[in-house]
Parts: sequence; C-alpha cells; structure tokens
Amino acid sequence: MPSAFIHSDYLQQFDYGEEHPLKMLRLKLTYELLKAYGLFEAPNVSVVEMEPCTRKQAELVHNYVYLDTLANIDYGYLPENLMKYGMGHGDCPAFKGVYEGSMLSTGGSVQAARLVVEGGARVAFNTSGGLHHAFPSRAAGFCYINDPAVAVAYLVSKGYRVAYIDIDAHHGDGIQQIFYHTDQVLTISLHENGHFLFPGTGFPEEYGAGFGKGYSINLPLMSGTGDDIFTWAFMEIVPPLIDKFSPDVIVTQLGCDTLADDPLTHLRLSTHGFVKMIETFKSFRLPWVALGGGGYNVPNVARAWALAFSVMAGVELPDELPESYIKLLKEHGLEGQCLRDPERTCQTPEDHNVQRQSAEEMLVRLKREAFPLIGL
Repeated sequence: MPSAFIHSDYLQQFDYGEEHPLKMLRLKLTYELLKAYGLFEAPNVSVVEMEPCTRKQAELVHNYVYLDTLANIDYGYLPENLMKYGMGHGDCPAFKGVYEGSMLSTGGSVQAARLVVEGGARVAFNTSGGLHHAFPSRAAGFCYINDPAVAVAYLVSKGYRVAYIDIDAHHGDGIQQIFYHTDQVLTISLHENGHFLFPGTGFPEEYGAGFGKGYSINLPLMSGTGDDIFTWAFMEIVPPLIDKFSPDVIVTQLGCDTLADDPLTHLRLSTHGFVKMIETFKSFRLPWVALGGGGYNVPNVARAWALAFSVMAGVELPDELPESYIKLLKEHGLEGQCLRDPERTCQTPEDHNVQRQSAEEMLVRLKREAFPLIGL
C-alpha cells in the first residue's frame, strides 16, 4: 500500500497575521522540499488533494454553536463575546478564513484516517493537522478545530480502538480532555514540563477518569532535554503501552517544536532523535495517521517533516539540500544547507544528570500510578 501525503496549496491563503508565530509557509516548504528530492515520484507514494471536513464530522467533537461562531467570522460577523470562545487575542486571532481553513485542515486529517482503515494507504501524513489544543467550545493555543480529535472520533465511530501519541513540545490538552473518560482511546503525550510551558498541564496524575482511568498517559520533561533522554523516555512508555493496548490504528502528532532553536520552546532535540521516534511508529506495522503540529523555526519544520515522510515511504534522502530548494529558502529570507542536524550533546553533565533524574522520577510515578490501571 502507498504512503500518502495529503496537501493543499489553498492553505497558503489563510494567514494568522504577520507577527503570529504559526506560519503556513512551513507547509509549503515541506511540500517543496519533498518535491525537490523527487520523493513524490517514488513507487508507492501518492499525493492526495485535501478535502474539507464535513459539518457532521466536526460535530463529532465540537459544539454547533461554536462552529457557527467560527463560520460567522468568515462572513464578517464578530460576536461581542469572542473571548468566551477563546478568540480575539494574540494566540487565536479572529480572521476571515478561520473557519474555512480549519475545516480544510481537519478534512485532511479525516481523509488520512479514512485512507488507512479503508486500505488506500498504509500511512497518511497531513502536515497541516495536529492542532491539539482546541476544545469542544473554544479555541486555544493557535488551534480552532481539534483535527486530531475529530479524526480519532471518526475512527472510534467506525468501531476502531485508537492510540494517539503526541511528541509535540506542548502537552496535547484538548485531545486529552475530549477522550479523558473512555477506554477506546489511549492518549500518550511526551512534552516539556507544564511548569515552564503552555498550556501548564500534562502531569502524570492526569491519567483519565471513569472508564478512561489509566488511558491518559503524560510524561513531562525538563527544559533543555535532548535526544538521549527524550527518546529513552519515549521507548520506556510508548512501545509497551502500544503492545498492551493493542490498538487497531495509531494517530501520531509530530510537532517538531521539540527541536533545538525553536523560538517558543526549550527542548534540545535534533532530527536524529525525532527520526528515531518516527522509525518506532513505523515498526508497529499498524494503520498510521500522521499529523503535523507545532514548530516555529520554519526551515527546521520542513526538514523534520521531510525526514519523517521519507521514513514513512522507506526512501533514504541525501543530506545535501537540493539547489532549487535552497534558492526557494533564500527567496523567503531563509537559509539552509543540510537536511539533518549534527549530533547534539547536552549543555553540561550537570544539566544532563538533572534532566535524567527528573525524567526517571516522572516515569516512576507513571509506572506506579497509571500503568497498573491498564494492566502494566
């Protein structure tokens, strides 16, 4: 089965504003980098044109009044109580196209889910997806419609058990809350500690409630954490939980704001650590919905997601960036020469020891408090 890359040039029309850190350019650069490498011409690779989400699909997660409010913004009607819906401030501005763009991006995630369970693809990657902070009745953290939750809800409605794994630097708070009370969805999030980073949640004691007790797994990591500790922690929790939960489908949020030099976060991963986790997802040999997420150093995002899709497609890319792509970067005032980062080391042995100790303590709490609830 092919590896599908879900894309729409039309998303470039939707602009959060010049000063906003979330840039649609990163989607274009990822597509153009893969195109420049010739990956879309490889056997068993397909590019799928994105289609909008239906209102019925969005309402699997979101309140109809909230969706109406988003739609009205596109028509130029701004309600007086925008803040009630999490909009009208720097993170979530109310702009024309917010509903149309969000429904299109969410549609890409639903398409990915449909493709992998209907046999159209083994893995489908929607780089515009992964907007995991939105809640059923309000926007949050640059996110208006929670496309991962809509895709997961779509899969659950078809009778599938779903494991959602989130490696963004920010905790996936919206999707955790939406599935906090069910045992049909396992949510796992590794992220920078909420004491230092938005949204301030995602601690081990947030492990679900009711039927969902034990099915929300969180591992917060200290600022400065790099490849070795992050990937060690990942391997300690993700493979055993996937083995125990035995999902029908995995949905992964591949935010790359974990990489060093991201302007909004404080982790220090390289592309090597990022790719190790992508390779682990592939090793599960399950239908796989891959979504984008955070990432605010635009060239870093394109490199990381291009590497991710190359792993999905089973194609090794050369480290030297294509000349046509370097030229495109320069046209946007950006630079780049290599696809992969150099290997990184932690700042000092003392920092490494503190980060490792913190990760071990969090893992002990998880294994003591959350893992037994699902039989681990």
